[in-house]
Amino acid sequence: MATESHYFSHIIVLLVLLAPTILCSSYTNPKPIDPIYWPDKFPAKKHCSKCGLCETSYVTHVKDACAFLGDGMKRNIDGLESSVHGRRRKIEDTHIVADETRFGVMHTPMFLARGKRIPNAQWTGCVTGIAVSMIQSGMVDAVICIASEDDGSDEGWSTPKPILARTADDVLRGRGVKPALAPSLNVLDELRDSPDIKKLLFCGVGCAVQAFRAIEKELKLEEVYVLGTNCADNSPTPEAARNFLQRSVPDLLDGKKIQGYEFMQDFRVHVKYDSDTLPTPNYEKMPYFCLPGDVAQFAIADSCLACFDYTNALADVVVGYMAAPIDTSSFQMHASQQTITVRNSRGERMIRNAVDAGRLEIGPDATGNGRHEQFASATVASDNIVQSMIGGTAQDKGMPRFLGELMATVLTSIGPKGVNFARYSIDYHVMRNYLHIVDVWGEADAHKMLPEYANSIVQHYVNTDKGFCQIVEKIRAKK
Repeated sequence: MATESHYFSHIIVLLVLLAPTILCSSYTNPKPIDPIYWPDKFPAKKHCSKCGLCETSYVTHVKDACAFLGDGMKRNIDGLESSVHGRRRKIEDTHIVADETRFGVMHTPMFLARGKRIPNAQWTGCVTGIAVSMIQSGMVDAVICIASEDDGSDEGWSTPKPILARTADDVLRGRGVKPALAPSLNVLDELRDSPDIKKLLFCGVGCAVQAFRAIEKELKLEEVYVLGTNCADNSPTPEAARNFLQRSVPDLLDGKKIQGYEFMQDFRVHVKYDSDTLPTPNYEKMPYFCLPGDVAQFAIADSCLACFDYTNALADVVVGYMAAPIDTSSFQMHASQQTITVRNSRGERMIRNAVDAGRLEIGPDATGNGRHEQFASATVASDNIVQSMIGGTAQDKGMPRFLGELMATVLTSIGPKGVNFARYSIDYHVMRNYLHIVDVWGEADAHKMLPEYANSIVQHYVNTDKGFCQIVEKIRAKK
């Protein structure tokens, strides 16, 4: 018995002596989380946007980097905007065409553009053209972007695959919008193990860009550029994205090879698919109002319902389309203008490089007209996700096709256009998502995670829209 006690005391002493080494080892050799356990074993749980950070050794930074933990987006956007761009956005600056409150820091006014010489892009190839020109000119050594899964099936368009691209051909694999959550950051360990990469372009959506900016200095790179896209309401998985189309437009797409889809400014979903007989893609269009009422419940990721970075606040350059004009008589994605927001001098160099390389055609400044606030309020009030929060009646079925087409045509005609359509979309998403985070976490915690710009939009509608106030009160009453 005495011998056993003697051994036990030695073990205790040994453990005490080794504890610092064990703790240091666990910190310096963190274990990435296997993506098969998403979302349950990821820190943000069902609100994890699958940005990929936790799938790497940089998982130790998740508490300070994740857009959906703690005061996430407020911490990242309000805290990093100045260090990234040299100043904060001007919240009171609402007199110019595209205001900084909604669209973020602007080095120059938002302008229209088209990509050049980028076949098979989702649009005209603005994003791809900028990235290709940067790697071809030697401005960067590599590009982190999202390719499609090349598995030989017709479903690859919906399956994102992050890559560390080192050539223009690699970058071209990133053409097209992937409608599901994409783990852009899961190639960071590959980047860390590539000492020849000194200059990097990171391409991503807002939540991924926030996490990337938070750990950027840990990468010890000489030059970093960030190319962002506007983003809202991604599907949680590729299967959910495909299911959305199968539920929404089953008869129209039977047997067709899908390239992608977008929710457009004419209040319709535009689905792009390959044509076996024509040199250019074909499109099918379905009014929003004809979609099944429950599609949002499975087709929109929970993280997207808690997002306030539609316009990608921390990117150097942002490409989008909601503020661009739409010609409803002949509109086609592969020929349409998009919008570009340049946030700082790095972004200015990126655009100049793409123009000099003949990859980008610059158009006029983005403009708009029409009132957006009434449209935003009405959309929130009728939204099925919002109705489900307050015990309202959600519509199971969409409108008959002819009524939906009529509604879309009328609203496109009388509704906000260009920059004002983008304002409508931003305000709607900010209000809906504010209601979601209040519903999930309560009002006190919700305000801790709400960026200043988003809070200013919410407060505007609280002060001017009785219907929105009533919805807020109903959600408060549940707590």
